[in-house]
Amino acid sequence: MSMIKKFLPRTEFSSYEDFKANYRVNIPENFNFAYDVMDEYARLSPDREALLWCDDHGNEKHFTFAQVKAQSNRVANAYRQMGIGKGDVVLLILRQRPEVWFCMLALHKLGAVVIPATFQLTPKDIVYRCNAADIKIITTVDDEGLLNNIAEARPACKTLREVCVVGSHIPQDCRDFHALMQQASETFERPTGSQGTKNDDPMLIYFSSGTTGMPKMLLHDFRYPLGHITTAKYWQRVEDGGRHLTMADSGWAKFGWGKIYGQWICGAVIVGYDDERFHPDVLLRTMERLKLTTFCAPPTIYRFLIKEDLSKYDLSTIRHCGIAGEPLNPEVFNRFYEATGLKVTEGFGQSETTVLLANYPWFDIKPGSTGKPSPLYDLDIVDENGDSCEDGIVGTIVIRNAQKDHPPGLIRTYYRDDAANARAFFDGMYSTGDMAWRDSDGYYWFVGRNDDVIKCSGYRIGPFEVESALLTHPSVLECAVTAVPDPVRGQVVKATVVLARGYTASDELKKEIQSHVKHVTAPYKYPRIVEFVEELPKTLSGKIRRIQIRNEDQEKHQN
Repeated sequence: MSMIKKFLPRTEFSSYEDFKANYRVNIPENFNFAYDVMDEYARLSPDREALLWCDDHGNEKHFTFAQVKAQSNRVANAYRQMGIGKGDVVLLILRQRPEVWFCMLALHKLGAVVIPATFQLTPKDIVYRCNAADIKIITTVDDEGLLNNIAEARPACKTLREVCVVGSHIPQDCRDFHALMQQASETFERPTGSQGTKNDDPMLIYFSSGTTGMPKMLLHDFRYPLGHITTAKYWQRVEDGGRHLTMADSGWAKFGWGKIYGQWICGAVIVGYDDERFHPDVLLRTMERLKLTTFCAPPTIYRFLIKEDLSKYDLSTIRHCGIAGEPLNPEVFNRFYEATGLKVTEGFGQSETTVLLANYPWFDIKPGSTGKPSPLYDLDIVDENGDSCEDGIVGTIVIRNAQKDHPPGLIRTYYRDDAANARAFFDGMYSTGDMAWRDSDGYYWFVGRNDDVIKCSGYRIGPFEVESALLTHPSVLECAVTAVPDPVRGQVVKATVVLARGYTASDELKKEIQSHVKHVTAPYKYPRIVEFVEELPKTLSGKIRRIQIRNEDQEKHQN
């Protein structure tokens, strides 16, 4: 039996309107996910499967709730012996090893602050994070390149005391994480008094993707996991006892969205898939072998999956698929549905939030729409003066009840960044910085980040719509649409394109793609410039860095 009824007075709703009006979350005093969810499962159902870990080599490990509790207690004791306590900050670079779940739970138990990070960090990235957040310990895997980057960064990390390594290759100046665990006790008493956690204490910091500058620190409190009940149950539609796989490295905020909090509250078995390098055919074989119940992945993965022969794989156990990270192009939705019979439901949000908009089970999907608002958030679309936009008018998505209610799941603060807080929080609202419009049925349609919208000859052109049109051409595997300065039109549309297998860049193909877009969407939106590239610049979390393309084009224009 899942924990969900412990936190929701009602779990079933007759319609979206009922869901939006009557969804409520009971937030216990001094809620701590590690104790109040995970240890409670271990008490009630100790032998129930909690985590299934696998890799590309066919290896599997299964962990019950009792085992997860024991391992997280060992880690908590090991960290405590190294001097970590309430409020101390620990950086985790653990890919999808089982230890990432044990460490996160252990740090929650201690009241420490956890910072998940990707294995792609450079020495400069590591120094920046350590000094910005006063990190005391890094726990990482025995990857040679990563360990070299940490070693190079370490002298410049002012507060860093220890580096703990999971694996068999332990550098001389690092601690053996498994040895520390084995020496530690499986018993850990919940701290009380001043050492106990409170709901508004800092629990988790994500560093932003850095799509528009240096990464910001996004601080979440101990209520954050409860905000993800809507993410898991009503958007991803995970099932009690069903196997759920979200494709996300542990360093991404999407890990928090899809691989730990809401899913375990709902009683799902979390699948940890530690893939060394993404290969669509290997992923499909893994999905088939594990007999998944639910699946979620970013758009990039679906774009590769639909290029495979999906009829070769038995995906019949999967009852629901979700997508998030960037908007879902209609072409991807349609192709995947034709091949599998599964309608991919989009969810939209940020590292600062839980799911804000989603396609929920009570209404039909409009391909290309991000769906309707979560009941946690009073969403609106506003103009530059903060006034509500009429249906059909593009504006900025805001959370109107940000400061009045401070919904569980909403960022507590941009840590140590007054300027970012002033930009995002004003007039009682939180501004997402994302632009969209709402149709007469209440569906939201994503346009792009404020900085991404193109202003050409008086028109406002959203990159998402043009990218969706481009992706309907068979030659286009991935693309990014950006603005290029133009002396006559102000800006013109540029498409940076990664070609699918079997296609070769040529002037003829450029003209064919341009003509195709003119017929799929309004002709004024077609890309006057088409550039073919081997790959698109992306953030560490896999999002396309349109700002990098824009900046490079700006430099070319100035020169």
